[in-house]
Amino acid sequence: TLKTLLADLVVAGGTLVEVHGHTDDQGTPDGNMKLSESRAFAVKAWLEKQSPTNFPEGRVKVLAHGQTEPVVPNSSAENRAKNRRVVIIMGTSS
Repeated sequence: TLKTLLADLVVAGGTLVEVHGHTDDQGTPDGNMKLSESRAFAVKAWLEKQSPTNFPEGRVKVLAHGQTEPVVPNSSAENRAKNRRVVIIMGTSS
């Protein structure tokens, strides 16, 4: 998935990228916020390492949401797994 994203972002060089990190509701809200931030920063760092010239400072923005935006209720292990995610949003730089 990351390799496909990288290829798409290299082709779309004029786009800004937001990386949104999310978690399930297990643990503390503060801990989950830090975990979601770490998750998103890991994607940002990977992109920048793969192609530094295509990801200059300011192109990739990281946002942490912790457990605040679940896509499904955290009522089962399967649902919690769906809530542990990174969402990529691409937009134009203009």
